[in-house]
Amino acid sequence: MRRGSAVALIGLAVGLGMAFARARLLASLVYGITATDPAIFAGNALVLAAAAALAIYIPARRATQVDPIGVEYKDAQHTRRSGCL
Repeated sequence: MRRGSAVALIGLAVGLGMAFARARLLASLVYGITATDPAIFAGNALVLAAAAALAIYIPARRATQVDPIGVEYKDAQHTRRSGCL
């Protein structure tokens, strides 16, 4: 989970930097917001952080519920049946 969080935070930082750089163009296309509206940036960052947290948490949670011995046993059976040994 640490690696996934680190990647998500780096992506979030790079994305916010790029969005801030392009804010003037976006503001000219959308009516009613300023070029650097903090509420828009914070809202986008929170939504993206929540999506990244779910994308990290769900597979990690699922992986903790798997019996490693059972998976290894099933893999060995599959390998024998397919003639790979």
